[in-house]
Amino acid sequence: MNIVNPTQPDTPDKGRLQINITSDITASPVAGATVSISYTGVPDSQLEQLTTDSSGQTETIELAAPPLDYSLNPEIEEQPYSEYTLQIEAPGYEPVSIAGAEILPTVTAVQNLTLKPMDSPQPSERIFVIPAHTLYGTYPPKIPEDEIKPVTETGEIVLSRVVVPEFIVVHDGSPRDTTASNYYVRYKDYIKNVASSEIYATWPTNTIRANILAIMSFTLNRVYTEWYRNQGYDFTITSSTAFDHKWIPERNIFDTISGIVDELFADYLSRPNVRQPILTQYCDGRQVQCPNWMTQWGSKALGDQGYSAIEILRYYYGDDMYINTAEAISGIPSSWPGYTLEIGSSGNKVRQMQEQLNVIAGSYPALPKINADGIYGPATAASVEKFQSIFGLPQTGTVDYRTWYKISEVYVGVSRIAELQ
Repeated sequence: MNIVNPTQPDTPDKGRLQINITSDITASPVAGATVSISYTGVPDSQLEQLTTDSSGQTETIELAAPPLDYSLNPEIEEQPYSEYTLQIEAPGYEPVSIAGAEILPTVTAVQNLTLKPMDSPQPSERIFVIPAHTLYGTYPPKIPEDEIKPVTETGEIVLSRVVVPEFIVVHDGSPRDTTASNYYVRYKDYIKNVASSEIYATWPTNTIRANILAIMSFTLNRVYTEWYRNQGYDFTITSSTAFDHKWIPERNIFDTISGIVDELFADYLSRPNVRQPILTQYCDGRQVQCPNWMTQWGSKALGDQGYSAIEILRYYYGDDMYINTAEAISGIPSSWPGYTLEIGSSGNKVRQMQEQLNVIAGSYPALPKINADGIYGPATAASVEKFQSIFGLPQTGTVDYRTWYKISEVYVGVSRIAELQ
């Protein structure tokens, strides 16, 4: 048997892809959708055709990707991800084409997509072309700003406490570009999209953590100070790298990034005696250099050396930077109890969680309904484990912080739509 050296460009590594499809009208999964996968730029090269199950999901498949080292070494200039085109069709829905879905080696690319119901017999295909990753393509560097914003004349800032919003409004262009669309995006989905667009999901876990904390703190500063609304705009943040972060409609995210956002989404960065989240700015550290800001490639090198997330952040932003947690999270029925729910747990929090799972099961038939009796028994554990498998969480059968808020998020999505109908 030939042992092939995996660093040769003609013997690529493997990445993974999984697709989740829901209806934008009901927030329910779309079963029986077909997904055709081809190389971007070679439309007739169909490699795979997948079909979604009752949870709106495809199986996870392996796809060829460039060598891992391409995304780990700043000296290598070759493109570190491969690009695929996904064509999605489902009976009764408008077809969608996504060109440029990014596959990195060793990690799972997750393509979440909502389909619009067909409003004419000959619907036009919605086409999304995903631009280059910011570490690979050329984008305008961040225009420097003060990291702490002045409060208004009265000394009051609009919000007196830091709250994680349920949605933010993203202006897909620079602030003054009136032709750009505004998108309502779930806060967590926004952070996952930005991090997947701006750092490589193959990087060390603590590097990913540090960068996600910087992205979230910056974003929450925009929310807290109502930065754009105070200038007369009707959005929270832009997708321009000169002003804010890169955000790309319908791009795929990565499992390593998604899991960390689910774990940290209520956190931000603080300095002593400053109420607002710090506007933590950064640059890539290869194409653009920046004194006193974090560099993304530099943070990767520190992660390789074993630095923790806060150590990476303090290396760049100074020793008085610390991690804080928002006082409230918008759009959730009730907050996490502060401890993991598991077999033997009982009480109101268990009952709430059981009731929410039962509502979700109305839309996700693979999820077994359970008796909402406030007692965490084997049937509840089995339902939780199935929920975790559908929504890409570690399948523990116990409800930790990440699982609690994912149940809340899905419950709010399916029940809100049910109320509207």
